[in-house]
Amino acid sequence: MEWNEHDLAAYLAAHPEFFERHAELLTSIQLASPHGNRAVSLQERQMEMLRDKMRTLEHRLAAMMRNAVDNEALAGKLLLWARDVMLAQHGDPAQLPQALQQALKTGFDLPMTALKIWPVRDEFSALDFATAVSDDARTFAASLAAPFVGPNPGFEATRWLPDAHMAQSIALVPLQNPHTSMCMGLLVLASPDSQRFTADMGTDFLVHIGQLASAALLGLLAR
Repeated sequence: MEWNEHDLAAYLAAHPEFFERHAELLTSIQLASPHGNRAVSLQERQMEMLRDKMRTLEHRLAAMMRNAVDNEALAGKLLLWARDVMLAQHGDPAQLPQALQQALKTGFDLPMTALKIWPVRDEFSALDFATAVSDDARTFAASLAAPFVGPNPGFEATRWLPDAHMAQSIALVPLQNPHTSMCMGLLVLASPDSQRFTADMGTDFLVHIGQLASAALLGLLAR
């Protein structure tokens, strides 16, 4: 019966006591080290593999801790922004969309924002947040099941921004009427930094911003 290396590996895995009976092999077998042009024993090679695994786990743990710190900071900013929006609701309703955007700029260090909502009450219909929205833009906003993040592809909504040509990356956050689940607007966040909003970033906090903004702006909608 001929054994190939797979048969041998399966035998050793099923019979770990083999190395107890032949302990001398652990030191006598010489293997190439991945960390230099030298030979190491089987025991040393195993230790190197364990150290490599430990380093990988340490890197993963460090990344998780960084993410936890970043998420905690974002949660704090979201809470402060929600507070500012709630305070703004006690003022002039016509100023609420602008106050909401200004709080976003200040709290999240966002250089550019735009906001449109529909359909609004007659007394707000001529204001900036209710005008210059095409049917195509409304259809597009309604098609978003989640916020869009990534490079600026030149969507119509980006033309609502001041200095739109400066926007290198964007986040488009659909607003949804909490009572009807119908799309009621679109929030645009933008940055001249191409890495501020990337296609692989998480959107959980943007979803929360959209939900809070939708609830705050509900009173401006037509009944």
